[in-house]
Amino acid sequence: MSQRLRYQVDPADPRAPSMEIWEQLTPAERTRVVAELPAEVPWELMPPEGDAHRKAKERSVDALDGFFRKVGRRVYVSAELAVFYPNEPRFSPDLLAVLDVEHHDRSKWVVAAEGKGLDLVIEVVWEGSEKKDYEFNVSRYARLGTAEYFIYDRKRGRLVGYRLPSSDAKTYQPIVPQGGRWSSQVLGLDLALEAERVRFYYGNAPLPESAELAARTENLLNEAILRKEESDQRAEEEAQRADQEAARARRAEEELASVRAELERLKRERL
Repeated sequence: MSQRLRYQVDPADPRAPSMEIWEQLTPAERTRVVAELPAEVPWELMPPEGDAHRKAKERSVDALDGFFRKVGRRVYVSAELAVFYPNEPRFSPDLLAVLDVEHHDRSKWVVAAEGKGLDLVIEVVWEGSEKKDYEFNVSRYARLGTAEYFIYDRKRGRLVGYRLPSSDAKTYQPIVPQGGRWSSQVLGLDLALEAERVRFYYGNAPLPESAELAARTENLLNEAILRKEESDQRAEEEAQRADQEAARARRAEEELASVRAELERLKRERL
């Protein structure tokens, strides 16, 4: 007789088990549960909103991930990842960040398995429900203990930030911008609106995006190619000058030899 499984994932409403049940599961059972939780997010939870919505997320993930890898901070950054809190409906933030975890590819974030929940969420408002981002998510992320929550309203060109005042708080307080920047204690960076995007700043230095780094690399390459071409041209001109000098020297030697030969002939004729 087979042993009855302690927890079954409901395909109609897939959820991670409560922490009480999770703690009772064996390591093998936990692995099975995580594997059964779906990585995909249904259309009604994450409807497509076009390129403006997509590009805003990609730019932010690109800039943050590149920066944290460069400075060696263990910050996991992702977008549109299925997230499972214990006994909570799954959701998928536009952008999420979690501190002090390893960098590796994930298909989902299961809080009980990872050992911690989300530290920061950024939602992008474009064509979707404003009520969801400005009301429901404000309440949900605060209740789940997400330290900071930002809303980038791209259509209106507006950025709003919230922060939990303490680790045990369940209600957000607004982040008041200073000089057009919103400070993120989680990221250790400032956020600002710039050219229809969220720009991240480390001190006064903006975090570069891969497209900008690629453009800089291309400019450096073009400059290196130009310097090489100029160097090759100078070398060729110097080689040409050297050939001309050598030809002149040969002609001078030939003329000198010819004069000497003529002098010798004249001497012989006088004898």
